Amino acid sequence: MRFWKRKRTRSQVNMPFVFGDVDSVGYVRLSEHPDVVIAVNKIADLVSNMTIHLMENTDQGDKRVKNGLSRKIDIEPHKNMTRKGWLYKIVSDLLLHGDGNSVVHIGVDPATGLIDDLTPFQMGAVGYDDSEDGYSISYNGKNYHPDEVIHFVINPNPNYPYKGTGYRVALRDIVKNLAQANKTKNRFMSGKYMPSLILSVDALTEELSSPEGRKKILDKYVSETEDGSMPWVLPADLLKVEQVKPLSLKDIAINEGVELDKKTVAGLLDIPAFFLGVGEFDKETYNNFVNGRIHSIGQVIAQTLTRDLLYNPDWFFRLNPRSLFSYNLEELVGAGTQMVDRNAMRRNELRDWVGLDPDEEMNELIILENYIPAGMLGSQNKLKGGEDD
Repeated sequence: MRFWKRKRTRSQVNMPFVFGDVDSVGYVRLSEHPDVVIAVNKIADLVSNMTIHLMENTDQGDKRVKNGLSRKIDIEPHKNMTRKGWLYKIVSDLLLHGDGNSVVHIGVDPATGLIDDLTPFQMGAVGYDDSEDGYSISYNGKNYHPDEVIHFVINPNPNYPYKGTGYRVALRDIVKNLAQANKTKNRFMSGKYMPSLILSVDALTEELSSPEGRKKILDKYVSETEDGSMPWVLPADLLKVEQVKPLSLKDIAINEGVELDKKTVAGLLDIPAFFLGVGEFDKETYNNFVNGRIHSIGQVIAQTLTRDLLYNPDWFFRLNPRSLFSYNLEELVGAGTQMVDRNAMRRNELRDWVGLDPDEEMNELIILENYIPAGMLGSQNKLKGGEDD
C-alpha cells in the first residue's frame, strides 16, 4: 500500500505538551491540568478494573480458558505490577503520554521459552523508524521489531496507520482557556482588584491635585480609625462613601465559559460531563459510557493482545465490562432470578453476582413452577398420564 512506500524516516513521539506563556497563564502541562487528569484517570481506572479472559471458540460457543497464560496476563503481567496497574499505565499512555500509542516489550524466559515480564515502555523515549516493508520501534538507542513488542494504538494516523494520534493538539487551546479562567477567578475572588468602598470626593478640593494630597485625605478620614472601633465621621460637603457590591463570576460569564470548555474536554475524551463537575450524575449516561468508550478501549487492548501473543487460532482475549455497569442489588437479584427461572443460570452463579460464597446444594439447574432439578422434570406425576392415581 502507498503508506509503506516512503523513505526511511525517524519520527519521535512527543512528550506531554507544554503550552501557555509566562505572562498570562504560565506553563501548564496537559498531563497536569485537573480536568484532563480527571478524565484520563476515570477512563484508565475503569478499563483497568476489567478482568482479562482468555477465551476459546468452540462448537458450543465461546468458553473461558484457565491456564498459565491466562494467569500471566490477568494476574501477573509484570513481576512488579498488578494487572490493574499494568492496564492503567497502558490506557494513560494511549490517552495522554503516548499520544495515541502504548508500547509493551515482550520478555521471554530463556530457560523455558515462555512469556516472562510484559514491560511498558516510557513513551517519551519511544520513536518509530519507517521503512518500505514496515517499521521498527526504537527505545533508548535500541531497535525492536513489531514482533518483539505489543503496540497498542487508538485513533490511527491517516498516513501511518500503525501509529496512533492523541488529543494533544485538540485539547491545547481548550485547556489554555481553562487555565486562564482559573487564574482570573483566583484574582477576582481574592478581592485584590475589586475595592469594597468608593469615596466620592469634591473635585475642587486642593488636596486632590497631588498623590500626596489624596493620601492625606485617606489617612485623615479612613486610616486613622481602627477597623470596627467606631463609626466614621466625615464632612458631608467633602466626602461621600458608597458600598460597592462586587461583580460575581456569573456577571463576568466566567462560569458559563468554564462549563462550555469542560463540556468540550469531555466531548473530546468521550466521557460524561458530570465527571468534570458539569451537570448531575445520570445512571443511563454512565452505563452508555461504559458500554461505549470503556468497552471500545477494552476491545483495542483485547484485540492487540490476541494479535501479538496468541498462536492458537481458536483462542482470543476478552475484557469483561459487566462488573463496571451501575447496578443496585435489587436489579442484580431480579435479573439473576429470571435467568434461574428460565434454566439459564445456576443459583451459585447468582450468588457469585451478589458476592456470596457458593452453596453445594445450589449448583443444579432448576425450573420454574416447583423449582425441581432439571434432571427430574420427567418424574412429575402430571406428566405420567395419571394411570395409577
